[in-house]
Amino acid sequence: MELTIAPVHMNLQLSPSPTEMEQAFYRKDASYDGVFFVAVRTTGIFCRPSCPSRPKPENIEFFTTIRDAVFAGYRPCKRCHPTEVYGALPDWVMSLMQRLEATPNAKITSAELRSLGITPERVRRWFREHYGMTFAEWCRGRRLADAFTRIREGAELDDVVFANGYESHSGFREAFSKTFGVSPGQSQNEDYIATQILETPLGVLLVGAVSQGICLIEYTDRRMLEHNYAEICKRFGYPVLPVTNNQIEHLRDELCDYFTGKLTKFTVPLVVHGTAFQERVWSELQRIPYGKTISYDEQAHQIGQPTAVRAVARANGMNRINILIPCHRVIGKDGQLTGYGGGLWRKRLLLELERTGKFPGNEASE
Repeated sequence: MELTIAPVHMNLQLSPSPTEMEQAFYRKDASYDGVFFVAVRTTGIFCRPSCPSRPKPENIEFFTTIRDAVFAGYRPCKRCHPTEVYGALPDWVMSLMQRLEATPNAKITSAELRSLGITPERVRRWFREHYGMTFAEWCRGRRLADAFTRIREGAELDDVVFANGYESHSGFREAFSKTFGVSPGQSQNEDYIATQILETPLGVLLVGAVSQGICLIEYTDRRMLEHNYAEICKRFGYPVLPVTNNQIEHLRDELCDYFTGKLTKFTVPLVVHGTAFQERVWSELQRIPYGKTISYDEQAHQIGQPTAVRAVARANGMNRINILIPCHRVIGKDGQLTGYGGGLWRKRLLLELERTGKFPGNEASE
């Protein structure tokens, strides 16, 4: 049975490029409100694109969700109220927000919520529906993100611990490490692994990048996902944050062009961490031209180890940067499609895209 995919509206195409977001922000374009949010590093706030404030370009970064902005250490702007971008806040939500602004490091308990005439269940459900997190997660994210920012700026740990409402260093360290994947002391590293979810015609991708380039592109339904995700964290030793960076935005644009047949060679830099043998295999994969395939035997010959066919196949399977390191271009000696961690159906569709310049199933939308 022939496998087809219906036309998919990709977030890749709907999300503006960094240049477009910057231009929209500096012309105060309200039509972009809700499409993205603008965070200002020097003030620690995030805004709507239409906010009247205009910081310097080098001091801003962009987020596609309120949740990402909060967990990256930013608080809502009091001038443009970005939390209201999807509609006016209910009075009871507004009162909670004002309470948090007045005492940002206070913990609001279930008993306090009930004393205000609000059930904890209602609060949890509303925040999860509108911001993608519970109210407790919102509060904790605000406190921990503020702590992360202050530590990176050189604040004393004692000051950060008690200013954020923690009664002990151990409690703070445990909460901090659970959220950011590193201890407070390690958070002073100059780099981190930015992670984002990108939707494509082949399904949802988890992508990761350090400042030098892309280090992870994995299908989220792949069985190796958790292993590979843990592996990059171990190899880099950096905190993992749910934010974007220039490398991810570069990748977002190039993937969009790739799936629409406009791009045949990626230029976004890659950062691979593997054994010497794995890196030789992955380097050879990147030499396979767009629209071409080779066999595992040929690949083994090309790296100078003709008897290492099985080892080559295993190294291909350990590739953590799918599509850009094109292990899908390697096929069986008999010409059959074999051995692709994302599933043979994805491999077939990728090869068909590269053969014709059109993603199968998208022709109807042209």
